[in-house]
Amino acid sequence: MAHTTHNQKQLLTRVRRIRGQAEALENALAQQAECVAILQQIAAIRGAVNGLMAEVLEGHIREHLGRGDVPADVRAADLEEVVAAVRSYMK
Repeated sequence: MAHTTHNQKQLLTRVRRIRGQAEALENALAQQAECVAILQQIAAIRGAVNGLMAEVLEGHIREHLGRGDVPADVRAADLEEVVAAVRSYMK
C-alpha cells in the first residue's frame, strides 16, 4: 500500500489519537460518568475513525484509479476493490 507510506506519520498520529480517545472512554465507563459525556466520547471516536477511513480510502482511490497508465482490466479490478471497501465501510 504505497499510498499509506506516503502519509504514514499522519495516519499513525490519527490512530494514536483514536487510541487515546478509546482509553478516555474506557475510563469514563469505569468511573460511571454521565451518559452524555460517554455519548460525546463515542461520537468523537466515531468521527476520528471516519476521518481515518476517508483519508486511507482517498489515498487508495488516487493511487489505484487516478493513474492513466493502468490497463483497463487492472483498473476494473482496482475499482471492484474500492467498491468492496466502501460497501464494507458503509455497513
